[in-house]
Amino acid sequence: MDVNEVLLPGVGLRYEFDSRAGERIGVVALRSGGFDLMVYESTDPDEARTVLQLTGEEADTLAEIMGAPRIAERFADLTREVPGLNAGQVEVRAEGPFADRPLGETRARTRTGASIVAVVRDTEVIPSPGPTEVLRAGDVLVVIGTHDGISAVEQLIRG
Repeated sequence: MDVNEVLLPGVGLRYEFDSRAGERIGVVALRSGGFDLMVYESTDPDEARTVLQLTGEEADTLAEIMGAPRIAERFADLTREVPGLNAGQVEVRAEGPFADRPLGETRARTRTGASIVAVVRDTEVIPSPGPTEVLRAGDVLVVIGTHDGISAVEQLIRG
């Protein structure tokens, strides 16, 4: 899908793309931190109707809601396409050795060969978490690797 990016001096950035239904969709990322979601009128491509005005926090929440299922779908697709590659989920327990500790301290990839590609915390999804991301009890780690690698991450995280 092609996304056009247009600088709006003094305002922010506008992103535009065409939906499969033929509608022109626009998102303006405002310098103030907010976002405007718009649909362009089919009779006049320069005229847009604002559908939503979101704060930065609201836009993040909407992105997480819409992005989480897509992340899971993409990993599922990837594991079907690559023989021997699997996706798994590992919960961080309060009594485990890594609750309230940075992800990097697990050395999961080095120790197991599997990668932690996302952290699901309540309704928030943290894709591609860095080594400084502090794991919390109840976090669910999305792990990609071999069956044995995922099992090894589970044993490591649970202690």
